[in-house]
Amino acid sequence: MIHTQSALSRFKKITRSGVIAWEEGCLNCPVCVKRQCVYGVYDNRSLDARQMIDSLDNECMNCLRCVQGCPKELIHKSLNPEYHDMGDVHWTPDIISTLWDQAETGKIPVSGAGYPGPFSGPGFDSMWTDMSEIVRPTRDGIHGREYISTTVDLGGTPSHLEFGENGDLLGDPPTLITIPLPIILKVPSFGAISKKTLRGWAMAARRLETLIALPQTMVDDALDEFSQVLIPMVSPEAPEVGIMPKGVRLVEIPWENNWHRRVKKVKQAFPSMPISVRVPMDKNMEERVFSLVEEGVSIIHLEGDSNARFQDNHARHLKDGIRAVHLKFVEENARDGVTLLASGGIAMAEHVAKSIICGADAVFVDFPILIALECRMCRRCTQGLPCPAEIGRTSPSWVAARALNLLGAWHNQLLEVMGAMGIRDARRLRGEAGRAMFFQDLDRSTFGFLGEFEEGCEFD
Repeated sequence: MIHTQSALSRFKKITRSGVIAWEEGCLNCPVCVKRQCVYGVYDNRSLDARQMIDSLDNECMNCLRCVQGCPKELIHKSLNPEYHDMGDVHWTPDIISTLWDQAETGKIPVSGAGYPGPFSGPGFDSMWTDMSEIVRPTRDGIHGREYISTTVDLGGTPSHLEFGENGDLLGDPPTLITIPLPIILKVPSFGAISKKTLRGWAMAARRLETLIALPQTMVDDALDEFSQVLIPMVSPEAPEVGIMPKGVRLVEIPWENNWHRRVKKVKQAFPSMPISVRVPMDKNMEERVFSLVEEGVSIIHLEGDSNARFQDNHARHLKDGIRAVHLKFVEENARDGVTLLASGGIAMAEHVAKSIICGADAVFVDFPILIALECRMCRRCTQGLPCPAEIGRTSPSWVAARALNLLGAWHNQLLEVMGAMGIRDARRLRGEAGRAMFFQDLDRSTFGFLGEFEEGCEFD
């Protein structure tokens, strides 16, 4: 169980809508709808001079009583253009806003009005989980007596063990890293990140007993006390592996033509250290991944782009790549001998569960922990412009608290999903495609007998 506590935002939130109250034409009614507001938002109205945000926009609870009650219709609710300009197609304003709320409260977001969105779409939206066990939920909640484990192991499991005549194990024992959450933190590829930010994320990783992956160039003496949770990521441009901090349990190298040489050097310097190889998600990934398995690499990291797509084909999604590699392992009878990690565009808690169902053992989370620090995904930092959220100035303790709250909320949602599916172990969830429905499969089985029709064809 991840214990969370409130970590208040430093800035006023950018809200989905705002209040427009016209004063011209006001009848000065004896009983004004503004004074009747049960939340007192008009009585306590103020202006944040730093952000130029009216408190009405943040305090309004959207009951619309004032809008409907004003006799001259002088009060309106309007969509906030600044809100709709945040993020992009994948990192939508609604996702960013939800991540902010979870990072502040550590609680599961509740809409209160059911699911209002589409029941199909690209990527993970075309995948539905089987909630058949929700008819008999656990007696006393997700943290009750019916234990649900989210623990996963990193490293290959041997197919068998051999012992000598005296009972001693022959050969080296398998090296496994066990983490209690199928989520590994990863430093985003961009952002106003300072040493304080890195320290805060490392503090959160240590508190969660998970790991954090970061470029090897960012590892310095200030992070020595967190070496147990660090995954140094060797740069493709680095001629040598370099010096690793004492206590590091896992190192990651990139896929390249001479990856054999890098793996050999790491094993020579650190014989017992597991090695992860980062493979870009593209059309050649299955061939590359299987060649790694044949050479004894036990941890493979499939890396999509920041929008959960293939790096060379944006028409293909992260989930398709995970399923393809997982099924390749199953076909070659090599699935239990390798750990499959996935990254790129994991934006919500449901993406974690769906990635595991597709075949991943665990996932990397990068931009959500940046958005938890009030990032708006404006990408000003990539242009050398100052960060409007001043992320680089935040204290490590606040950074750690926000990351803990976010992953605490995600952990609870993962427990809810697993409980509703009747699965009590995250390792059992891996590759359990029978516990999910895919729109493409349903569409094919329902309407496939009609054949294929091209756009513009005419029916009799």
